[in-house]
Amino acid sequence: MIFNDFNPQEDKILRIIDNDGNVLNKELLPDLDNETLIKAYKAMLYTRTADQMAVSYQRQGRMYTFPPNLGQEAIHAAAGMIIREEDWLVPAFRELGVMLAKGVTMKEIFLYYSGSEHGSNFKQANHVLPICVPIGSQFLHATGIGYSIKYQKKDEVVFPFIGDGGTSEGDFSEALNFAGVWKVPVIYTIQNNQYAISVPVKSQTNSINLAVKAVAFGIPGIKVDGNDFFAMYVAYKEAFDYARAGNGAVLIEALTYRKGAHTTSDDPTKYRTKEEEQEWDKTDPLPRMKKYLENNGIRIEEEEKLIEEYKLEIDNQFSEAENFPPYELDDVFGYMYTDMPEILEKQKADYKLFQRWKENRK
Repeated sequence: MIFNDFNPQEDKILRIIDNDGNVLNKELLPDLDNETLIKAYKAMLYTRTADQMAVSYQRQGRMYTFPPNLGQEAIHAAAGMIIREEDWLVPAFRELGVMLAKGVTMKEIFLYYSGSEHGSNFKQANHVLPICVPIGSQFLHATGIGYSIKYQKKDEVVFPFIGDGGTSEGDFSEALNFAGVWKVPVIYTIQNNQYAISVPVKSQTNSINLAVKAVAFGIPGIKVDGNDFFAMYVAYKEAFDYARAGNGAVLIEALTYRKGAHTTSDDPTKYRTKEEEQEWDKTDPLPRMKKYLENNGIRIEEEEKLIEEYKLEIDNQFSEAENFPPYELDDVFGYMYTDMPEILEKQKADYKLFQRWKENRK
């Protein structure tokens, strides 16, 4: 098992290709046909295109705060190729590519970041929890789902995600503790993109890495080059087979870099240097994957035309979201309690008064 070969206590990292697409470890290179490799690259390309367009819409004032995914596409593409329809996706808020792989649409993503709860009603995506902004709480949800799967003897695996900063939350440790006790079929991913907003990893932990935290909870942990699609694919495949076979949970640290801002309300130039960004640019997952394809005679024909097709499709979905009917006031208050408490009744009445005041000002 790769978990033994890449012991996080020795700070070993699973890496299969270098920054120029050259194979470093032929024994671990997964046996994927050309069609599958092209599909993976296109998934990464689509995610990046959609992500950049989302940032553009927000900058135009047509959408609210958005968390860019730029630079983390290899993690999403690899997980998206392993996760099945019956498996569970438990996202934080920077998992765009995995959500798309699971069947979530960009229209739903745009609706969510436009303030509509219809953006959490994933009509084509099975077993996907809503985007989770509170840091760390989704890990507890994932452990609970994993326990339910084991209790009901179902053939399902749970894929929760968290950032490096989230590992400092108590929810992270509580979730992994019971994952170890219960041996739940959950693959926990830490997207270590180096910063929790402006706080670097070195200010989050004194551990040698983040994968090593698995040791205390009695589960396998592995540190993986998160910008290497092949390494991430192998890690997810091994973890999936391990968890599905009833062996319990796995913790994956995906070492990556957030190339964009934490959110569109953040300015990363305040806390990181241009030199650091340029150094990490060399590991960018898309050109790295593309170089591997080119080195092996696999070409993506008319990539610029493909991007234009993506842009047209994404823009159409944004137009649908932008022209979506307003969110009903009753829906804001109607689904929290069976019997609405007095404080919510008052809030609803106050908001209706506010709406009438706004109408009268016109």
